[in-house]
Amino acid sequence: MNINNKVVLTGIKPTGIPHLGNYVGAIKPALAMAQDAGKSIMFIADYHAINSIRNPEILKTSSREIAATFIALGLDPEKTVFYRQSDVPEIFELTIALAAVTSKGMMNRAHA
Repeated sequence: MNINNKVVLTGIKPTGIPHLGNYVGAIKPALAMAQDAGKSIMFIADYHAINSIRNPEILKTSSREIAATFIALGLDPEKTVFYRQSDVPEIFELTIALAAVTSKGMMNRAHA
C-alpha cells in the first residue's frame, strides 16, 4: 500500500533498554509506515519520560539507545525527520500555552 500523500508522525518514550516489545509494538510498525509514507517524522519522547526517569544521565543514555536502535533497524535519516523532543524548545512552549487555555474536561478526554 502506497500512502505517498500521508505524513507519519510517531514517537517512542525512552524509559529503558529497548526490548522485543518495543520492536514489535512500536519500532517495526513505525519503520514500515515511514517506508511507505510521503513524509515521516519520528521523535524520542524524552519529555514524556521525565516523570518515570529522574536521573538525567540515565535518560540521556536511554535516548541514545532508542536512537541507535531505530537507525540499526533501518531508519533512514535522509528520508525521515528524526529528533529528540527536548531539542525543540517550541514543543515545551506550545504545551505550556495550550495547557493554559485547555479545560480540565477536554484534558480528561485526551488520550495522552
